[in-house]
Amino acid sequence: MGLFDFFKKKEQTNEAKVNQVLLAMLMFNNGETFDLDKVVNNLKNNWNIDVTDIHSDQSALTFLIDGETVGLLTIPAQIPWEEIQGAAKYSYNWQTAEQDLENHNSHVLVTIMSSKKSNLDRHIILTKVLSSVLATSNCIGVYQGSQTLLIPKDQYLESSETIKSNQIPINLWVYIGLNKGEKGNNSYTYGLKAFDKLDIEFINANFDFEELYTFICNICAYIIISDVTLKSGQTMGYTVDQKIRITKTKGQFVEGEVFKLEL
Repeated sequence: MGLFDFFKKKEQTNEAKVNQVLLAMLMFNNGETFDLDKVVNNLKNNWNIDVTDIHSDQSALTFLIDGETVGLLTIPAQIPWEEIQGAAKYSYNWQTAEQDLENHNSHVLVTIMSSKKSNLDRHIILTKVLSSVLATSNCIGVYQGSQTLLIPKDQYLESSETIKSNQIPINLWVYIGLNKGEKGNNSYTYGLKAFDKLDIEFINANFDFEELYTFICNICAYIIISDVTLKSGQTMGYTVDQKIRITKTKGQFVEGEVFKLEL
């Protein structure tokens, strides 16, 4: 059985679910913010997106992208430092995050309002908006507290380009933790709840960290793109002989219930 053979066809419903507000924060030094005209031009020229219905009120503004309401609010203050420090402890992708962010003194709150569009479509819009602000300003990086993600500017811009190749930038949407276990390496996700899915933990995997990271990325990508749900009691594997058990259980690294993968 192949890796994704265990997935069942997703159930169809007559009514689309209203999805939650998406939120991210862009951090700046020197009290800076973004230039709306530059952002709008970048969305048009880099992403072929037309921005409509722009409404501005002092430090806040909203506009529409493909029917989705996008909000940007400039806040002339630092994000609470304890939040940054907490996320920085897990930011193996940005090891100098605390040093780079200690003097930031303004941030922009970016939201995609609730709607009936898919979570995938809405995350793609959020990513394009964030990348357009990053590309046209002196923004330092992105903080997404719900996923414990701190992402530096250059990494975010590079990863967001994968959307143009019909791929999805999992590292911009879901935190993938890695650590050593008693009998192998462990991995866990933090952020799949934004897609109405349980997070995943893989305990004592006989993969090195690179293989494990790729494995979890592939699972997350499939779950998000196909909007499928894991089932407790099923198995998965790259080969016919590989049997990775799936169990719905209390998380070891993530609060609440998770799907635990175990050999």
